[in-house]
Amino acid sequence: MNPKSLLITILVAFITVFATDFLIHGVLLAGTYKATASLWRPEAEMMAKMPWMMLGQFLAAAAFTMIFAACVAEKRCMSCTIKFAACMGIFASAGQLMAYAVQPVPGSLVAMWMLAAIVQAVLLGIIVHKVYKPAPITSGAAGK
Repeated sequence: MNPKSLLITILVAFITVFATDFLIHGVLLAGTYKATASLWRPEAEMMAKMPWMMLGQFLAAAAFTMIFAACVAEKRCMSCTIKFAACMGIFASAGQLMAYAVQPVPGSLVAMWMLAAIVQAVLLGIIVHKVYKPAPITSGAAGK
């Protein structure tokens, strides 16, 4: 792994997750959230907990990037990256489907969450693929 590139890519990935989450939840699904306001914390309470949301977004971005760097990056294969990212999106969306079984959220909202998670992960994969630069292979490491 390339530690400097990894740190930069984690930061870029976090910004990507933060921005796309805002677009998904703050713009695209805002009307649905207003229509189901009784299911959510009051706005002021959510804003007070925003550092926890951002920590979660950072951890998701870091895990995605570290797994990519460890398992996919050296192939430098965009189709491999997209397959990896789609699988990560499916993995992330599975929790929403499980939550649907126990929380009174509309099925249409869960479907949108799942679709958004997969699209977001693929976009994140493409960005991470473009930003992360694996460590150059040295002649001493080639035989290992």
